[in-house]
Amino acid sequence: MKHIKYLVFAITAFVLTSCSDEFLNPLPDTSVAVDAFFQSDEDVLAGVIGIYDALQGVNENTVTNIGTANRGVQFEHLLTEHRTDNTRNATLEGSKSDFHRYVVNANNVESEDYYASMYEVIFRANNILNFIDVADAGNRARYTAEAKFLRAYAYFKLVRLYSDVPLVTEVVGPTDEEALFTRIPEEQIYTQIVADLQEAVDVLDNSFKSRASRASAQALLAKVYLTQPSPNYTGAEQLCEAIISSGNFALEPNFYDVFYSELNDEIIFAIQYESGNALESQSFSSEFTSAIRAGREDGQNIVNDNLITDFVAFGGARTAISYTTVNGSNEVAKFFPDGFDSTAEPDPYGPNARNAGNDYIAIRYADVLLMHVEAAIGSGTTTSDAGALVSFQMIRDRAFPETAPNIISSVSKQELLVERRVELAFENQRWFDLLRFGVADEVLTAHAAEMGYIYNSRALLLPIPAREINISKGLLTQNPGY
Repeated sequence: MKHIKYLVFAITAFVLTSCSDEFLNPLPDTSVAVDAFFQSDEDVLAGVIGIYDALQGVNENTVTNIGTANRGVQFEHLLTEHRTDNTRNATLEGSKSDFHRYVVNANNVESEDYYASMYEVIFRANNILNFIDVADAGNRARYTAEAKFLRAYAYFKLVRLYSDVPLVTEVVGPTDEEALFTRIPEEQIYTQIVADLQEAVDVLDNSFKSRASRASAQALLAKVYLTQPSPNYTGAEQLCEAIISSGNFALEPNFYDVFYSELNDEIIFAIQYESGNALESQSFSSEFTSAIRAGREDGQNIVNDNLITDFVAFGGARTAISYTTVNGSNEVAKFFPDGFDSTAEPDPYGPNARNAGNDYIAIRYADVLLMHVEAAIGSGTTTSDAGALVSFQMIRDRAFPETAPNIISSVSKQELLVERRVELAFENQRWFDLLRFGVADEVLTAHAAEMGYIYNSRALLLPIPAREINISKGLLTQNPGY
């Protein structure tokens, strides 16, 4: 995946060109162009890889107009981590600072970019599914499952951030406004997500970590089951146990290696980047730092004091790997492109601090172990399930090796939420955890009061981008309060 974009760059630029206004529908100008391109199995595979390319997104180095950048997951920390009690922007200037202060409006360019990026993934997936018969018969099921996994991945992000959104599962024309702009109830979107992921579980194997796999589909489906309006705790527990019993994954003994030994035993699904390469790198790593080294960015994901308090009490060996303090600034350490050697020469970034190569870790084994505990708790408040306790103890033993084995007799929902906070900090999980555990309003109200922000429950959903509403001529409606 790190080098594969070169194989499909021209292909995706040609096949997936969007109209200037209808960026929700990145289709070629004519079906003739697509028919002319998709002529072989190799062509279809290139199109499948192009879906991952959309998730990867465009590095800001190559962007001339941020309003049409489609930066994939590279803005996700703003829409998730910054809206929790974990982190904030270092400054109060610009649209990126709106997230941590709960003042995002419908014209926010980063939210607009993320919304468009996820639909870029969806429409690329639909486009491949429309031409799947061109592929070799032996590969059609796998390519279909990959496309559906990625479509489900994007829709799962959208439905949790924006609620009801347009549900498009086939190629449509730019004038089909009803399909493109009718908001569909969450329940129907979850039904489609589940169906797509179940097919992926049935078809895929575990050959890849940087492409869809059976385990990544199982893990994502487990989280969907825990999140959907009527949770399926039994189904989630069974999926987590299937991953655990497969023997294909394990916790890295050294927490540092999770982030700096890429595609390690703990990684289930990662979106890959390449350091020093403007076309293959990402800029979110540099955006997390402000004091570590000259040439970095203005400081996003600055660590809040209340998270530091939890790290002191519960972080153990994870603490020094997760954040660092430089010149009085508490900053994310998990994604330093050059590890912890901030004086490394030559700089792995190359001449530009935004050319970082750290992978975006989408799903890792520790998350599965903690979801296993969550599923065992179910609608209750605690669990003493033996299997769940083993899963929890594995996480604790790595964090506190000096006292291992850390014998645990029960785990409460609150203990699990804190454990997820310190284990998965800065990995864009906290926002979704607060929603899933039903405590977002309570936690964020207290956090806003502590920080002097103005918060109300409308902030639990992001506004539908105004540009989309304008394109739809009002067919697309706005979320309450915006």
